[in-house]
Amino acid sequence: MDRVINGEAIIPGQASGVALASTEPVSFWGGYDQSSGEIIDRRHPLSGQIAAGRILVLPYTRGSSTSTAILLESVRAGVQPAGLVTDRADVFLALASVVAGEMYEKSFPMVAVSRDEFELIQTGDEVEILDDGSVRVSKK
Repeated sequence: MDRVINGEAIIPGQASGVALASTEPVSFWGGYDQSSGEIIDRRHPLSGQIAAGRILVLPYTRGSSTSTAILLESVRAGVQPAGLVTDRADVFLALASVVAGEMYEKSFPMVAVSRDEFELIQTGDEVEILDDGSVRVSKK
């Protein structure tokens, strides 16, 4: 079953991949391995999962601007998420994409959707982010 969610394109672009989803925020500083794309926060529900090349579905980040630096380094290493879906505009995630576009010509899209729609996306769903901020979800 396909569902189209209308969201706000925080960073416009297109991406598709398998969702890696959590209702818990991630601290990229100490919680994300910038050289492998693994969620390394052992208290997080996604601990041990690889976000590289996937659509990362998180409400927001925990922590500060260091999250931007960690995510930017993952872009440099080629292990960043393909795209991000959040339930609000997260300035640290958006800044990482903008800077990655300038420095490495590798930005990634970020879309904010309503909390109700956000909670419908589950790990393993096929997700496609479109330029207009809509998100197509195919259930696993």
